[in-house]
Amino acid sequence: MKFGRFTITPVMFASFRLDGGCMFGSVPKNLWSKSIPADESNRIPLVCRSLLIKDESRVILLDVGIGDKWSDKLREIYAIQLEPQTSLGFNPEDVTDVVLTHLHFDHAGGISYHDASGTLRLRYPKAKVHLQMANWEHAQHPTPKDRASYMPENIDPLKEANVQLCDGSVEILPDIIVHRVDGHTPGQHWIEIVAGNERIFFPTDLIPTSHHVPLAYHMGYDVCADTLLQEKLAFLERACQPGVRVFFQHDSDVPWATIELTSKGQFVAKPL
Repeated sequence: MKFGRFTITPVMFASFRLDGGCMFGSVPKNLWSKSIPADESNRIPLVCRSLLIKDESRVILLDVGIGDKWSDKLREIYAIQLEPQTSLGFNPEDVTDVVLTHLHFDHAGGISYHDASGTLRLRYPKAKVHLQMANWEHAQHPTPKDRASYMPENIDPLKEANVQLCDGSVEILPDIIVHRVDGHTPGQHWIEIVAGNERIFFPTDLIPTSHHVPLAYHMGYDVCADTLLQEKLAFLERACQPGVRVFFQHDSDVPWATIELTSKGQFVAKPL
């Protein structure tokens, strides 16, 4: 779609499944399962969906999916189904900028691949990689809680990349602003794309699916629920303003929505 001077295209990298209890934290299953049923292994359907943004001079990719560096065992555990690289609609060599919201495997796994000799290579060799300094530092020394999500094969190759570190809320490219949030993992950022009076919000794991819009619905993976809920409230208050649409990165059914505040003071997603 056209959005100001940009052409914006959703990119589907893969589908996968994670445990529903982990995805909804303290919310009871008899509540969350009404809107997103689990399979026999208690896993819910998710996707790795990103945005490709083009203007006259840049090709910008927001996150890079789960990647293909998976053993058969892990592919089965996570029910990973990859889209062919040839079907994604762009050439990795043409990407000028990759904006990584954080370095968890389902957001940064596609940053590298194994070549025919088994050597790790950067998938986007010409791209600047934009990342919060705090997340870059945390990913190299993760805590026991989130160590499994920060895989060395997704982080070490970035030491050879053109990494552009930022700190806090900043306009990293013209009309593309990142906002640091720390409740899910230290140094995550959500992304704001600007076109006049309109905005696209890319909340990443602050609100991973439309099912997570209710304020109390958050993930067990979050490192600090109190911090996340404060950040989420601030995001939702901004997102329900006129001219804002939200893109859900992991929702298998609802990529786009607007956010509304009901008369009862509850935030709800209205699919577009």
